[in-house]
This record gives sequence, C-alpha cells and structure tokens, in this order.
Amino acid sequence: MAYVLGFFAADGYITVNKRDGQFWCIDILDGALLREIKRIIESEHKISLRKRKGGKHVTYRLQIGSGEMCDDLRRLGFNERKTKNLCVPYVPNIYLHDFVRGYFDGDGHVWKGLIHKSRKTFTITIQTVFTSCSLRFLEGIKNRLETSDVKRGVIRKGKGNYYRLTYSVLNSLKLYDFMYNRLGTSRLFLKRKKVVFEKFMKIRKMRS
Repeated sequence: MAYVLGFFAADGYITVNKRDGQFWCIDILDGALLREIKRIIESEHKISLRKRKGGKHVTYRLQIGSGEMCDDLRRLGFNERKTKNLCVPYVPNIYLHDFVRGYFDGDGHVWKGLIHKSRKTFTITIQTVFTSCSLRFLEGIKNRLETSDVKRGVIRKGKGNYYRLTYSVLNSLKLYDFMYNRLGTSRLFLKRKKVVFEKFMKIRKMRS
C-alpha cells in the first residue's frame, strides 16, 4: 500500500461532486500498472478509458467513491489542492522504498546518455530526477533518502511552477538498490524506468 500512496502523491487526486460524493482517482497512461494497483487494493471498480485533449493518448482511470478513504488521505496531507501544499506523510522506514518507488513512477524520471561527446573518450552517465510543485515535499523526500544513504540530492527551481530533486551517478545507483532490491514478487513498478538503470549498469560494467 505504501507504493500506492506514493503513486497517489504523484498522479492521484480527490474530487467531490455536486451531491457531495467523494472520490479518489488515479489517471495514468499505463493500464497494466493501474490494473496491478487495482488488484493490490482489492478494488472491484472498473477502469475507464479517457482520451486526452487532441486525442493522441488514451489514459486509464480508476475512480473509487469512499468518503472514509478520502478522509484518510486528507489526514495524510492529500487534500483537493495538494499540488503546491504536498508534504511527505509518515511512512515507516520498512515501507519507505515502496513509497519512494511509487512517487518515482508517477513523477520521477531517469536518463542515461553520453557526455564529453567531442572528446576522444566519452563518458556515459545517468541522472535521476523527482519533480514536484511542492518544495516541502521534495525536501522531505531528500531528507528521508539521506537516512538510507542516498545522499547529495540537489533541489532546483524549474522554468515552470515546479522543483526538481536530482541525483547523479553514484546516488542514482544507490537509489536503484533502494527502490528495487527488495521487490520480492511485487509487480508494482514501471518496467521501462527500471530498465534504464539496468542498461546503464550493463554498459558501465562492459566498459570497466
């Protein structure tokens, strides 16, 4: 459930209709992941398909009507206007890796590529980024990760109304270990992001 909470922090929202019906929703591009989330929370609600503006992409939405669950989320700091006011809720250390991985899958990014291309010997590098409109949330993530030896994260203001928490090579690899090395049989992760780390590690090993 910590993964689902982290993912909700990134890509979830609470809505209240005209009849005061309360719903919490997750709306994403990856249908397979949303079906796995649905299975984990033991929901019988249907996943609906929605076309984004322009009709180029289809998103998958899980909407659950539950005032009790919405109130629980509010107590954790996830209110209807959570975007700029988000803070890291209390998550026991034993579940922190799941929460961080959930948020990373929702509002994180990993990039691998080459630097010093003009030199005779180029360097392959990797960079991991968490994005949020809430500076307080990223500071909370940074502080919690430092207790797990993922350090030297740098927070910068983006060009828009958002902030980025960035990790370079060494701590990106520590972050990989932290997020994925205790998965067990869990399928709660975006494969495409995990693969970027693994391709980098494979190339790095071949070049060493």
